[in-house]
Amino acid sequence: MPWAGFRPPMVFKLIAVNRNIILSLLFLPLALACGKNDGDNLPGMEAVSYQSTDAIIANPERGFYTAQEIFHATNKGISKDGAAANRKNYRTLYLLEFHLTDFVNTNISEEYLQTIRTYFQSMRDGGAKCILRFCYSNGMNESDKPWDADPALTLTHVAQIKPILQEYDDIIFVVQAGFIGSWGEWYYTENYDNASRKALLEALLDAVPDSRQIELRTPAFKMNLYGYSVADTLTRATAHTTDVKARLAGHNDCYLAGPNDQGTFNNSNERKYWAAESAYTIMGGETCATSVYCDCQPKESPKAAHGALIDLAQYHFTYMNQGYHPGVLKRWKDGGCFEEIQKRLGYRYVLDKGQFTESPVAGEAFRIVLDLHNEGFSPVQNPRDAEFVLTDKGGKVLGTWKLNSDPRYWMAGENVTVDQTITLPSGISGEVTLWLNLPDPCENLHDNPLYSIRLANKDIWDEATGYNKLHTLTL
Repeated sequence: MPWAGFRPPMVFKLIAVNRNIILSLLFLPLALACGKNDGDNLPGMEAVSYQSTDAIIANPERGFYTAQEIFHATNKGISKDGAAANRKNYRTLYLLEFHLTDFVNTNISEEYLQTIRTYFQSMRDGGAKCILRFCYSNGMNESDKPWDADPALTLTHVAQIKPILQEYDDIIFVVQAGFIGSWGEWYYTENYDNASRKALLEALLDAVPDSRQIELRTPAFKMNLYGYSVADTLTRATAHTTDVKARLAGHNDCYLAGPNDQGTFNNSNERKYWAAESAYTIMGGETCATSVYCDCQPKESPKAAHGALIDLAQYHFTYMNQGYHPGVLKRWKDGGCFEEIQKRLGYRYVLDKGQFTESPVAGEAFRIVLDLHNEGFSPVQNPRDAEFVLTDKGGKVLGTWKLNSDPRYWMAGENVTVDQTITLPSGISGEVTLWLNLPDPCENLHDNPLYSIRLANKDIWDEATGYNKLHTLTL
């Protein structure tokens, strides 16, 4: 308590302190208006404060997705107008679900392989990315059989698809293991035992570029097929490598439907496992039924239901189906948490303060210290470039410097400090601008602003370049 231990002799000292506080508050609006923050500055550094925004942002590789099912060969993909309309609704992700029903007893036709390419190319053209799944059946009834193909033929299908996955790795956000069972969810199958499941998974790990993760439908699949336990969960040291453990993620397609999400979890250890793993792997899915568990806020009964917002954070959700289940989505809207979920799915990086060498000189060292935090449920999960960019008044790039900090470790709910010294280019003068750029690392997407990360701050985003403005300085 501020007044604890108050003694009469301190009264004049407290009045003086309070006077200083009052004066500080009077001048605070002026300081903020100037975009500067002089509190707790480092020596010789100029401080700039940034204002956060409540806006919903259509950032890449996160958020609600649009589902697209492709049953037969076609020369159509996602139209540019469709992708643009999706972006206006804050969606940059599609679930591309390729149904291989026509090929359950034969190789995939060249026409259908070309259809896959067409859809992938439309992702590039439209500035979108895809969650990818292949399946054979669209139902779980006897009339929907066969639910999947013979395991040997499925491996042939994976081999056929592999060159396309390698060619279009840039627009693949994540691959769901698929193929097995109804809807490719690894259930309702008569063909697959653990050995054939693992053989398929190994084939997929080979076919999918090693920069991308593969999602399994339940934590038990990863734990049982590879002998992992809660003690083996990923850490900062073991995450984001090409090892199998780091590449296997999860998707929950019956999210918050009940105490075990209709078979997604068998016990509390599996829940602990996914909660820990998803800090470093992609987690997403869809809801499938209403229940007390999907309410926005905690309910007193049952005690295990602690509310969607808490649960989404606990399991580090990056994406969710925007079209299903309608009852759950309505409950989120009626409960007042839908927009918050829109904002917080995946990462939401917010700049708090920047400090910069006070009297910069061309050709000399220039220190940059940034304080930021992540308001999202998860950090960005795929590889992501991060660089400082310096431009002149005309927008010409004068220099770029890679950050010494990886955005994949800007963890949910945590504060991050980036402290880096660069050398300014020699022979430049006048007004220049320093930016933070978080582009896609794939070469053909790096300079496309649709694939760059926009920070959740006011008045710093440049739509034309995909840069976030940090500071303007004069040399």
